[in-house]
Amino acid sequence: MAAVAHEVDLLVVGAGPTGLFAAYYAGFRGMSVALVDALPEPGGQVTAMYPEKMIFDVAGFPAVRGRDLVAALVEQADQYAPRYLLGRHAVELSDVDGELLVGLGGGEAVRAGAVLITAGIGEFSPRPLPAGGDWLGRGVVHFIPELAVHSGRDVVVVGGGDSAFDWALALHPVARSVALVHRRARFRAHPGLVDKVEDLGVPLITPAEVVEIRGDQGGVHEVEIEVGGAERRVLPAQTVVAALGFTADLGPIEGWGLELEKRAILVDTTMRTNRPRVYAAGDVAAYPGKVKLIATGFGEAATAVNNIAVELNPDAHLFPGHSSNLP
Repeated sequence: MAAVAHEVDLLVVGAGPTGLFAAYYAGFRGMSVALVDALPEPGGQVTAMYPEKMIFDVAGFPAVRGRDLVAALVEQADQYAPRYLLGRHAVELSDVDGELLVGLGGGEAVRAGAVLITAGIGEFSPRPLPAGGDWLGRGVVHFIPELAVHSGRDVVVVGGGDSAFDWALALHPVARSVALVHRRARFRAHPGLVDKVEDLGVPLITPAEVVEIRGDQGGVHEVEIEVGGAERRVLPAQTVVAALGFTADLGPIEGWGLELEKRAILVDTTMRTNRPRVYAAGDVAAYPGKVKLIATGFGEAATAVNNIAVELNPDAHLFPGHSSNLP
């Protein structure tokens, strides 16, 4: 059995936006909290994939940059001093003496009264660009942590989903030029997002595929594309953004004996799973009519935490009162 290194009332598995809000709310309810996440920084998918992109569906913010939202959530949670166990995987879950024991990769374990899984889409890996070859990290990228790095560059974005158009929109004011290449004539991205990129004059080249990337030891210089299965064109490029989506799975969580549906964890109206004292919230949680939004995750986190509070202390009230009533 792994050595118990931490003991808390609530262990939150996943330090994305939903997990960070859950940590705040659990602290507000008087619980001690730890967050574990395989990523080295809090923020989950937002930090890893689109820290510079604007998010438009968080209540109260007409628009908020990904990294700014995460920073505000961390500041909010830090009022109650949660423990961050970052860069570590939650590997095993077992019941020990009426509490839960979560084994972490590396041999240590966390003993908790309850576990709230806010793992988002789980562990994700970007789909590679077939022509990317050895250029990954030398001009070919999947994510852009810092827009300023690409200032004055020619950028080719490859893909037809929301992420591809988001990157084109974000890079347009920074880069010397931006072009978007997609292998189909139709896009998966939201039509309103496509219209915004078109209105900026960004070339949308379809149906087209990248057939070769050329450069030297200093990095990528140009991209050759095939348009309509025949015509060849060469585009200048020092950055190629491969926005082709990603594959994801729940990793070790899939072996925790939880009831799953399409790589999501089934929950009831209290966000409780089929295992006692184990809850789930955010994109990882599933129930009829579920809508996957950050805003949804925030509400689910509050629902889960309030029900956990009562499960851990039957004398507690489900509704704690409004935080605005605090002195």
